[in-house]
Amino acid sequence: MSAVEVVVALLMVVGVLGIVLPVLPGLLIIVGGVLLWALDERSTLGWGMLAVAVVVWLAGTALQWLVPGKRMKAAGVRTSTLLVGVAVAIVMAFVIPVVGLFVGFPLGIFLVSLARTRDRGEAWTATKHALRAVGTNILIELATAFTIIAAWAVTIIFLDVT
Repeated sequence: MSAVEVVVALLMVVGVLGIVLPVLPGLLIIVGGVLLWALDERSTLGWGMLAVAVVVWLAGTALQWLVPGKRMKAAGVRTSTLLVGVAVAIVMAFVIPVVGLFVGFPLGIFLVSLARTRDRGEAWTATKHALRAVGTNILIELATAFTIIAAWAVTIIFLDVT
């Protein structure tokens, strides 16, 4: 394994961590790692692997927008409610370091839904739907990341004959 491949593997680990703990743009770091490897490889195989990574990344990104959003609309959670949830999450990230994002998002969703409906049950239902959507989003992103990582690993282990 070359030094570049070790660096790329480390970037992929950082990318996965960035997905699980949404501080870094995980998928972009992983695709960037493949780009670094392709630039070092300078072969048809390298450029082909980069193309595969970009296509998988684009498909995963599209799924991240389509699947959770469709479920949220079906559940009756408004886009404005989600935006307030994100805003509260950002504020809470500064108020409570490390866990503020995770506390702020559901808190924002709950408070906006409660203010709109005046019903705790409906507010809690909207919050659960939003949390499921976030979980689905993370799972889609992880599946995308692992698909790219697996394709790269197969490429360097079985196909790279240099």
